[in-house]
Amino acid sequence: MTRSELINRMAEHKGITQKQSETVVIAMFKPMAGALEAGIPVKIRGFGSFSVKNYKPFDGRNPKTGALFKVKAKRYPVFKARRAR
Repeated sequence: MTRSELINRMAEHKGITQKQSETVVIAMFKPMAGALEAGIPVKIRGFGSFSVKNYKPFDGRNPKTGALFKVKAKRYPVFKARRAR
């Protein structure tokens, strides 16, 4: 689901305007993104948790040519869904 789809569904479900729905979505996700950028995990009880995983640099290999290359260190957001009861 994209952000615009989420905004549309929320507007339809709650009977509010698209602009109001967009304001709510931004107000919810902007602090979450800021926390993740700072390395702070975000946990939403009954839904799941978001965190950032750090990957170390490594040597990669092109499968077609066999040439070696360096892969830079990177950080990716990770979502872990709540376990069903």
